[in-house]
Amino acid sequence: MPFSLSSLFSTFSHPRRGPGRLTPRQARQRTDGGEAVLLDVRETPEWKAGHAPGALHLPLSRLLAGAPLPGGAQGAPVITICRSGHRSRRAAALLAGRGVEATDVSGGMTAWARAGLPVTGGRGGSGGVIT
Repeated sequence: MPFSLSSLFSTFSHPRRGPGRLTPRQARQRTDGGEAVLLDVRETPEWKAGHAPGALHLPLSRLLAGAPLPGGAQGAPVITICRSGHRSRRAAALLAGRGVEATDVSGGMTAWARAGLPVTGGRGGSGGVIT
């Protein structure tokens, strides 16, 4: 493979910024299509108030402590989500460091709900996002 200065500069001028980000609609398409698993990394009270249907739950605090992924997420691409996107970004980077194909939802559950996507509560009914 020939060496070129442009390839050298492109390598260093665009450092890797970690796992990619998806919009809520992109995340829903990928999870509904079975391409990936949605992993909610918010704490339990936030999860119980409202989460995306079909999402799995593992708080970032437990993930940081070394907890394994839930069984349904092991060996699958993972899309992480939190309230606003900060914790899920951190979770996706942590998982990528463990060798998991991971990305996160930009804007989190707040953006998910604003996009009109479904939110279910802890008892199966409609839920809301704690802000």
